[in-house]
Amino acid sequence: MVSPTPTICVLGSLNIDLVYYLPHHPLPGETLTSTHSNVSLGGKGANQAVACAKLSRSRTLEDASIKVAMFGAVGADAHGSTLLNSLQSYGVDTSEVARRQGHAEHSTTGNAIVMVDERTGQNRIILTPGANASLRPESVTNIANLRPSLLVMQLEIPLDTVLEALAAAKSAGVPVLLNPAPAVQLPEEAYNGLSHLILNETEVALLAQVDEAELEDLVMVEKMATKFLAKGVQNLVITLGAKGAYYMSENGQKGLVPALKVDVVDTTAAGDTFIGMYSVLAVEASSRNLEFDICAAVTKSTFASAKTVSRRGAQVSIPWKDELVLD
Repeated sequence: MVSPTPTICVLGSLNIDLVYYLPHHPLPGETLTSTHSNVSLGGKGANQAVACAKLSRSRTLEDASIKVAMFGAVGADAHGSTLLNSLQSYGVDTSEVARRQGHAEHSTTGNAIVMVDERTGQNRIILTPGANASLRPESVTNIANLRPSLLVMQLEIPLDTVLEALAAAKSAGVPVLLNPAPAVQLPEEAYNGLSHLILNETEVALLAQVDEAELEDLVMVEKMATKFLAKGVQNLVITLGAKGAYYMSENGQKGLVPALKVDVVDTTAAGDTFIGMYSVLAVEASSRNLEFDICAAVTKSTFASAKTVSRRGAQVSIPWKDELVLD
């Protein structure tokens, strides 16, 4: 008997990114002329869905090891059609993406202004939620009923919707990966039983209410990781930019995976690529009844992210499975 293909459901945002490449990030009151600009397809939810899809199949789309389904909302506009067509071209199932009609506040497709510092590749992002803000708690309870192998979420949609989906998933025994970005305070019960929590230094500082400068010290990073596990998180990863990624698991695994040295061009989808690769590896392990090796997952996810930051753009910069050659 052939086992069904495991499924990753991604609940999150879909945006059109207006990307501007600048000699440096603007200072207060400063007007800059970009060296060039482009329109890119993004949103953390869509980016992570694309990452899960591309990193679980080759460019032919014929060898997918995992089904990826996107849950979200776009406007009934040209931007919405562009996003859906793009997701489908990568093999993502978009049948659960709602299209909002009319002229209401949340009926247009979400968009983001992305400012990329060409010297460093670092970005700053301004979001307009649009249709993403229309996702209400009652619209997501059916996700858990689909019994996906993993539910992946971020915080670019309403928090009460994320918390409802999280509660429904826990009740149904569906593992959840939460990427609390952009960070907001979460209720304590959100952490209890959470399968995977992946966040960066800024998000740790806000959620744990510490000074981000303190996280320069790996001793403090480990202390914060221990606190999150004490709240009930099973697997935790804190990405530390150029220093790498620190991981800790309830089974005792912990450590730092150093960042790879690459020529950084654009960091826009680096974190989303990391989460996509990590999600694929977590689901592949569970589908084969293997113990999840968080160290190996973080190592491979770091490698995939290094490919992404060496390219411009968001979804287009994410590598396919057959572009990754791991030693």
